[in-house]
Amino acid sequence: MSDIKLHPGWLEPLRTEFESPYMQTLKSFLVAEKAAGTRIFPRGDEWFRALDLTPLESVRVVILGQDPYHGEGQAHGLCFSVKPGVRPPPSLVNIYKELSSDLDIPPARHGFLEHWAQQGVLLLNSVLTVRMGAAASHQGRGWEKFTDAVIRLVNAQEAPTVFMLWGSYAQKKAAFVDSVERGGHHLVLKAVHPSPLSAYGGFFGCRHFSQANAFLAAHGRTPIDWALPELPA
Repeated sequence: MSDIKLHPGWLEPLRTEFESPYMQTLKSFLVAEKAAGTRIFPRGDEWFRALDLTPLESVRVVILGQDPYHGEGQAHGLCFSVKPGVRPPPSLVNIYKELSSDLDIPPARHGFLEHWAQQGVLLLNSVLTVRMGAAASHQGRGWEKFTDAVIRLVNAQEAPTVFMLWGSYAQKKAAFVDSVERGGHHLVLKAVHPSPLSAYGGFFGCRHFSQANAFLAAHGRTPIDWALPELPA
């Protein structure tokens, strides 16, 4: 993947990952998928969209997802986010409900989260591609190792950062983060996943958004404007 176009703030520290054997194997797998006529989401120029919109030095909050949405026209490279004109999925609806309860922000009428990403919220999926209609179809191919490296880079930054870990998968993936609780300087917030299957078990009422902003402000960093602007008609 030496031809990857990526924000230089990420490209340089990740160069050894892109040049590694596991990434070459992943590239060969993705090329073979496309050659076989398999539709992959998101489209190729959006695989690293989360990194492009949120340069390493700008990261203030990390939200971890698992896989891209596998439905037509949904995924565009940011976890939990969907393209303009696509109905917000159930987990995102629940995120909006908690945001409304926590910060009195009315739920957005769309699911396009680039406004968050542009402010320093890294909306990172563990796996960056998926086959159309086949959930988890690209797991175990190498993406997880790559996104582990991304999280390690954020963890190594001196600026205090907030990690929102929703569900056991995200919590396990970022278990190595140097949290305040462990004598580090990052705030790690944990809750169950916002999925309708689990949200009532502790996601609702977690108040992660207000806690994140309070932590950022207390450490001299600008809080996040969580209110999403309306999209152009």
